[in-house]
Amino acid sequence: MRAIHRLSKILQPITIISKGSNNPHKDVTSKSQRLMLELGVIQQAHTGSFHFLPLGLRALDKLVKIVDEEMASIGGQKIMFPTLVKADLWTTSGRADAMGSELMTLKDRHNHKYILCPTHEETASHLLQSLAPISYKRFPLLIYQITSKYRDEMKPRFGLIRGREFVMKDLYSFDVDKLSAMETYEKVAGSYDRVFKRIGINFVKVLGTSGTMGGDLSHEYHYRAAIGDDKIFVCHNCDFSANVDLMKTEKCPKCDEGKNVSIQSSIEVGHTFLLGDKYSKPLNAKYLSHNAKPQLLQMGSYGLGLSRILAASVEVLSLEQEMRWPDSLAPFNVVVVPPKAGSREEATVGPLAERLYASLEREVPELKQNVLLDDRTNLTVGRRFLDARRVGYRFVIVLNKLSSEDPPQFEMNDLARNSQMVLQENQIIKYIKENINT
Repeated sequence: MRAIHRLSKILQPITIISKGSNNPHKDVTSKSQRLMLELGVIQQAHTGSFHFLPLGLRALDKLVKIVDEEMASIGGQKIMFPTLVKADLWTTSGRADAMGSELMTLKDRHNHKYILCPTHEETASHLLQSLAPISYKRFPLLIYQITSKYRDEMKPRFGLIRGREFVMKDLYSFDVDKLSAMETYEKVAGSYDRVFKRIGINFVKVLGTSGTMGGDLSHEYHYRAAIGDDKIFVCHNCDFSANVDLMKTEKCPKCDEGKNVSIQSSIEVGHTFLLGDKYSKPLNAKYLSHNAKPQLLQMGSYGLGLSRILAASVEVLSLEQEMRWPDSLAPFNVVVVPPKAGSREEATVGPLAERLYASLEREVPELKQNVLLDDRTNLTVGRRFLDARRVGYRFVIVLNKLSSEDPPQFEMNDLARNSQMVLQENQIIKYIKENINT
């Protein structure tokens, strides 16, 4: 039996804010956090940590699917490292002291110290070291995971944008020499470009800082946003851009332009590092060369903050009181709103809403499992339409008195274009096919 996504069955605790009532989220300083909380996409568990409710998890799953497809296209193999890692590995690499209080640590009953990892360079290197030296013929090797990470933020803020627990995709590459490591770096960076293009929000790729991660080369991916903690230097005369921490001059180092440049606030959503042997050397991660001698591996590290990308997308696109999503990540792309129970329209249109639902899923490939029926027919059409606008479903289709005509007509709302049309079923299908993801 075909499953229908019914809004009445979805756990979505919407905060109703009436005139004179107290808004529990009034002090939230980013619109993405406030809207995601008010509209039941996430729920705060404790400071810096959040529950992903059904709509939030649907959006995250869509992002994971995009990332998995692009990682597979470059030969990435998906694995899962333990989150709890012995602190000895980080002491060996030198990062335990470098990161200091940002690391979340604990001790077991035997007084052994562990780290709740924010990233897994040491773990990946230790894995390679623990295996018998692998032949040079097996490289490059690209392994990645998508898991929760932890960082003891002093001041967690902006919801999923800067929390103590976050979902990250981290990939680690191993190569036999610097030249092949650079080729792998460019290949992975190209896959990141495709990920962000598929998401559909304008991004900026800049020369980045290596920080405590170390290495010889680094690039960052940013979304421009007023609340962003990062500052990026952008030259509008050429294609150069960089984290401002790298800049010692107000002029572009590439074209020497000094006037047509700007400093912009942004949110970092991805980072790539060419690490060399920074981790493979202290952790003794080697391969077996063509002359049967063990040699140090060259390494790269590549991160995408998936939970941060979700929140940053909402931050960039949303209105103050209405959430907006890129089509690629929206929990649902279409919501169908049937008439109110007991109304004259309900009596005349019958099961038309469910038939339209089925037709949309059948005729538009992108809408498979992406249509929602707002069956809360005890509420007015106006109230349900307002909820759909606030949650940010791209296409809102309302059944009204015109839907009882032959052939039926529907009120079609495209929130991305702020337009409303009256269309027949075949016209709706054609319109969505032409406009989704644009």
